[in-house]
Amino acid sequence: MTNRRNFLKTTGLATAALGLGLPQLSFGQTKADPFKISLAEWSVNRLLFSKQLDHLDFALEAKKHGINAVEYVNQFFMDKAQDMTYLKEMNTRCQNEGITQVLIMVDREGMLGARSDADRMKAVDNHKKWIEAANFLGCHTVRVNGYSDIAWSQNPADAAEASKLVSDGIRKLCEFAEPHGIHIVIENHGGFSSNGKWLAETIRNANHPLAGTLPDFGNFRIGAIEGKPVSYDSYRGVDELMPLATGVSLKPKVWDDAGNESDLDYERMMKIVLSHGFNAYVGIEHGEKDREWASIVEIRQILEKLQKSM
Repeated sequence: MTNRRNFLKTTGLATAALGLGLPQLSFGQTKADPFKISLAEWSVNRLLFSKQLDHLDFALEAKKHGINAVEYVNQFFMDKAQDMTYLKEMNTRCQNEGITQVLIMVDREGMLGARSDADRMKAVDNHKKWIEAANFLGCHTVRVNGYSDIAWSQNPADAAEASKLVSDGIRKLCEFAEPHGIHIVIENHGGFSSNGKWLAETIRNANHPLAGTLPDFGNFRIGAIEGKPVSYDSYRGVDELMPLATGVSLKPKVWDDAGNESDLDYERMMKIVLSHGFNAYVGIEHGEKDREWASIVEIRQILEKLQKSM
């Protein structure tokens, strides 16, 4: 984080971000709060897929439920990345209600770690419009996936080759994002990327100050062998990824190294998060079926108590 902040200062991007109305302190925090609370759009994915909720209304619904910062998922406005009328409407709705637009999670735009140079560059090109959209919306980050067409295995050679390819893809994307000051981060999202050590090394090897992570507390399930989950300890994984993080995603379930899932220890995890000097957004990414908003509010209330006690 220190390297990235110095980078923004020396390139003038911090000033540019302020000109766009972005908060000066680590993506929107105030000195009064140890961290901020945001809502990931995936929390209400069932409502969006079923058309019970429209993407344009998501931010307003989040505010109605006590959350004033939102994290978008591109799948819910997939054909709107370059639709300026649509993006202006998103801005207007949020600005009128004092809602911060934090980031865009990008899926289905190709593998940044593809073995083929042509396929890797096509994936980079496919992501560029979302960087431009994020910049227009005042988001600070675009979350991408660290996927490769090298299938996950426990073979160290496969892991090393996939890491090399993903590092190359994300660096190229960061180079495009540099004039916009947009952070490009990878979330632990299955396969090699759900190994905290692998992901941290992959980001560091990208060797760009805008390359980072979005640790997801619950996404440390790597894969399965003969039907048995292969996982990575969530607490250790978050600890390894936090030095590179611009945000975190909160799921109320975590994993250990033995493939066991358990309830999140909120206080233990948040102590890890805050121990790295983090005071940005903790994005709730959870919504129980048929009680999405109620379960979101429950987690928000837990986090609000932690804001006061930590």
